[in-house]
Amino acid sequence: MNEPRRARPGEAEALRALVRAAYAKYIPRLGREPAPMLDDYAARIAAGEAWVLEEDGALLGALILEDEPGALLLYNIAIAPEAQGKGIGRRLITFTEAEARRRGYARLRLYTNEKMVENVAMYPRLGFTETHRGSEAGHRRVYFEKRV
Repeated sequence: MNEPRRARPGEAEALRALVRAAYAKYIPRLGREPAPMLDDYAARIAAGEAWVLEEDGALLGALILEDEPGALLLYNIAIAPEAQGKGIGRRLITFTEAEARRRGYARLRLYTNEKMVENVAMYPRLGFTETHRGSEAGHRRVYFEKRV
């Protein structure tokens, strides 16, 4: 399987469609669209923050990575519904850890909505430690960090 690569300008709509499909299941639980569904993917691509994992011309996964003071923030990880449960997410997390080290960071940070209980349970299994919980932009979030 291919390695993740930076998303290309012409892929903004495909990236947006992948994210919308991946997060659609959370709309009933949250009562609204999760923040990643509303993101500007053309701007993310232009800023060099968007990465995709492609296989046979289809986008299977996506990452939005933001440089922060002292850490790389994994702002968004999305897996196409048909590719979920096949280890794509774990591969993307491993890539993100390596990218953080390549950029000179010792820490990787992320957060998720506390109602996304699958994610809240999964990140500790991947070596992340919950650092705190809080409310931001009307969302109750759980913040995680991992030393890389």
